[in-house]
Amino acid sequence: MNAASDYFRAKLQFEIDVMDVAGALSGGGFVLVDTRRRASWDHGHVPGAIHLPTAEIPVRAPELIPAGSRVVVYSWGPGCNGSTFAALAFAELGYPVREMIGGIEYWARNGLPVETADGVSTGEADRLVTAHGPAGQEPHPRD
Repeated sequence: MNAASDYFRAKLQFEIDVMDVAGALSGGGFVLVDTRRRASWDHGHVPGAIHLPTAEIPVRAPELIPAGSRVVVYSWGPGCNGSTFAALAFAELGYPVREMIGGIEYWARNGLPVETADGVSTGEADRLVTAHGPAGQEPHPRD
């Protein structure tokens, strides 16, 4: 092994992509946490996620999420490191935690459902970011 391979192997243990989260969400086994501000949560979030802004994690996490629960955190998207700070806060509290890479941006861009006060809606998948389409649809030719 070398330093680069060790780094990337370790990194993969603490990240999960949006399609893996979507596939595992219905089975439970983890708590999905949206770590953004209230206005961002209201703009749209993953159905079934709980809202817990990063700054509130040290105080509120123990009252909302049982100790030892597996946690997956997300924030806006790849241009934001908010979920990294949130993952660190959960890790420092002793929770097993993973960061959903791509955040809500890539969740929506993959055509996955987004919830607002008006209900749940699903947009069309952006073929530039996903090979996953509706059931029975062939993957994009680039794959």
